[in-house]
Amino acid sequence: MRIGFGYDAHRLKKGRKCILCGIEVPSDLGPDGHSDADVPLHALIDALLGAAAMGDIGKYFPTADEKWQMASSLEMLKIVYNLICKYGYHLGNADITIVLEFPRLAPYIESMRDEIAGALGVDVGKISVKATTEEKMGFTGSGIGISATAVVLIEPDSK
Repeated sequence: MRIGFGYDAHRLKKGRKCILCGIEVPSDLGPDGHSDADVPLHALIDALLGAAAMGDIGKYFPTADEKWQMASSLEMLKIVYNLICKYGYHLGNADITIVLEFPRLAPYIESMRDEIAGALGVDVGKISVKATTEEKMGFTGSGIGISATAVVLIEPDSK
C-alpha cells in the first residue's frame, strides 16, 4: 500500500465558473487558473501522483502548454488514474477536504462524490468529500481564495 497527499489553492475571481470536483456550483466567484481550476481535483491528482512517486500535476499538465488552457480537471484526473493503473495500482480510497468560506457546499457533496467515483470507475464508497471554512481567517476565510487537501491510499493490483 502507498499513501499520497495533495494540496492546491487558487485565488477566487469574479466571472469564473466555480467548478469543484467536476460539479459547477452556483457562485459569483470561481477559482482562477490555467485549466478549469478545480482545486479539489488538483489536490487529488497530486495525491495520486505522490502515492506512486510520479511527480506532480505540473509535470503532466504544465501551464505553459496551451493544450491545458481551460481543460477539464476531471479529464486530467482520468489521465492520471489510467497511468496509476498502468503501473499496477488501484485506488483504495480518497479523502478530500475543501476549504472555502462561501458558497456552502453541503448540497453538492454527494454529487461531487458521484462525479469523482464515475471518473475513476470506482465505488462511491471509496470517495470522501468534505467541506469546511476557516471561520473568516486567512485567505480562504476572507473570501479571496480556496484551498483543498486530498489523501489517497493506492494498493497494488493482485497478481
